[in-house]
Amino acid sequence: MIKIAPSILAADFLDLKSEIKAIEEAGADLIHLDIMDGHFVPNITFGPDLVRAIRAVSKLPIEAHLMISNPDQFIQIFREAGADIITIHPEVTYHLNRSLEKIRDCGAKCGVALNPATPLNVLEYVIQSL
Repeated sequence: MIKIAPSILAADFLDLKSEIKAIEEAGADLIHLDIMDGHFVPNITFGPDLVRAIRAVSKLPIEAHLMISNPDQFIQIFREAGADIITIHPEVTYHLNRSLEKIRDCGAKCGVALNPATPLNVLEYVIQSL
């Protein structure tokens, strides 16, 4: 099944509420937020306050794609702000399985995103432990 998840990075930030309503009316399945910290990736984008603001105006599921160093310390914060799905990168966590368990324990769905140079075998242990 294909799901449509527009990224907020493509939105007009000066009219974000209208942009969110437009993607809802267009049939989007969820809202994708690339959370960047300027360390793991060079850009800096959004924090939990934007997730909270979007949650206040939309019932669509929100995916927080944490492109940040040490995502474990922010999982609960983004969940409490309203993220329904939290995606992390294995490159920034020592124990991917524990990080994914932490996401599930706080009531969110979890996901793993791989950088192009990351070998697929980093997922073997996680897949075997399902």
